[in-house]
Amino acid sequence: MQALYLLALDPVAETTADPNSYGFRRGRSTADAIEACFIALCRNDRAEWILEGDIRSCFDRISHEWLVAHIPLEKVILKKWLKAGYLENHHFHATEEGTPQGGIISPAVANMTLDGLEQLLATHFPKKERAGGRAKVNLIRYADDFCVTGNSKELLEQEVKPLIEQFLRERGLELSTEKTVVTHIEQGFDFLGQTVRKYRRGKRTKFFITPSKKNVKAFLRKIRKRIKESRDLTAGELIAELNPEIRGWALYHRHVVSKAIFHAVDHAIFQAIWKWTRRRHRRKPRRWVKDKYFPDNGPNRWVFTGILKGEEERVKVVRLLAASSLRIERYTKIKASANPYDPAWETYFEKRLDVSMEARLKGRRWLSHLWREQNGLCPVCQQKITKITGWHSHHILWRSKGGSDSTENRVLLHPTCHQQVHSQGITVEKPRSVIRAEGKA
Repeated sequence: MQALYLLALDPVAETTADPNSYGFRRGRSTADAIEACFIALCRNDRAEWILEGDIRSCFDRISHEWLVAHIPLEKVILKKWLKAGYLENHHFHATEEGTPQGGIISPAVANMTLDGLEQLLATHFPKKERAGGRAKVNLIRYADDFCVTGNSKELLEQEVKPLIEQFLRERGLELSTEKTVVTHIEQGFDFLGQTVRKYRRGKRTKFFITPSKKNVKAFLRKIRKRIKESRDLTAGELIAELNPEIRGWALYHRHVVSKAIFHAVDHAIFQAIWKWTRRRHRRKPRRWVKDKYFPDNGPNRWVFTGILKGEEERVKVVRLLAASSLRIERYTKIKASANPYDPAWETYFEKRLDVSMEARLKGRRWLSHLWREQNGLCPVCQQKITKITGWHSHHILWRSKGGSDSTENRVLLHPTCHQQVHSQGITVEKPRSVIRAEGKA
């Protein structure tokens, strides 16, 4: 039932959301929030003070009365969801406040609760006026984590913070006094696992966003624990367990200044793996262990290698992924006013999808599959799609109307043909698969 109601509530939440809110929203991610920090702080004429905001137990303390009065849902069923309670160790716990974490609809409801904070600050500090422009107040929020920039410490403590506290008090929330602090940009602050800091060296100023020390230590602690507890696993099985963790962490940080940290993390993982191999072969010399697990492979001579058996007992060699081998790429932030439910933004989101597809191996495979499925022809003009002509991926059933990103719902079109489809309302049909036709023949 919550999933069904969310289908109707999410477009409303997306339309009324704060422009610089990036948590639990379609097409937005932590990378957008970090890039928003870069835009707000990178230049020398930008704000130098930051209010690091942390809401105390946000999901657990939202006022039920405020939710019932302001969330555009059927009041009777919303009250039932809020008052349903939960079971823990076979004991029932009543819920007199807050919305349950893990509920399908809870992220959208929590976002709508905090929406309006950016507009409140913009009203008190309008950028079009001289005083508001000098204040340099900007809000970047990801779910219940947020930061506010300002021109001075006094401005943030005496004017901005009281406004935020009053805004939250109306919703039954409050700031955490321990975690809500005002920091200078030269000291740096942690936000979403990244450290944002500006360095002054003489007359020169450099601005860096790097993986935070706390995040790196937590990741390495987790990897080392996993390696230490894997005494009974083979090298291939250990690699199969570690690779998703390493790949996911590295992909998360690949949009910031992380190359040096990637090398340091690689070295730390290598040391942990080396200890694991030495424990398994205490009586073997170091050269024997090196040749067995770390064969000389040119530039990747210290890549951990093992053998893994597949589902059909097919033996294959697997290697531990090196974080430093990933390419560091600058991220392009989504436009603040973009709405995935608005048909006017359909082509914009499709272009962003094309860029993300080309950047990943999986995406390139999808492009190759779609191109071969169409025999390399555009379904609109029946002309060849090449690198020179370019291409756009088009959703047969638009995403704004509920279409999926699966290959069954997508075709490749020339950019001009794609523009005609959207401007003239042309209906595109999925071409008959040449691959399937040849297979049946």
